[in-house]
Amino acid sequence: MTSKKWAFEDFEEGAVLDIGSKTVTAEEIIEFATQFDAQPMHLDEEAGKASILGGLAASGWHSCCMFMRMMCDGFLLDSTSQGSPGIAYARWKKPVLAGDTLTGSTVIVAKRESSSRPNLGLVTCRHELRNQKNEVVLELENTGMFLKREVAQ
Repeated sequence: MTSKKWAFEDFEEGAVLDIGSKTVTAEEIIEFATQFDAQPMHLDEEAGKASILGGLAASGWHSCCMFMRMMCDGFLLDSTSQGSPGIAYARWKKPVLAGDTLTGSTVIVAKRESSSRPNLGLVTCRHELRNQKNEVVLELENTGMFLKREVAQ
């Protein structure tokens, strides 16, 4: 028996999980961009304003990383997660600007037992991050692998 709150059996199709909120700062946008995506609109407020993004904007990859942290804190770290075979898609719908407050949610789309590993189940999730205007800024879908409660150690 596992002491983790979330095992394969605990995910119900159609359930919506709140993964919390986060306010994005200019400093973290610039720090991430400096290391990983050094395009001008991610490094400089004036360059961001001059771009189609309308201000200092987080890299889409930074948005994905912020989402991942929110999902970890929301439920993944208290689960029997064994990782993921990948994502089906990620879409950057609107710019994430300095000062935005992001709120995340996860919908359980489907689940199935693994045909090759009897102790494992696969859970397909659709995720969204919304800004303070309730606009979707990021949507993605992935399948996660979770141990079953009866066999988890």
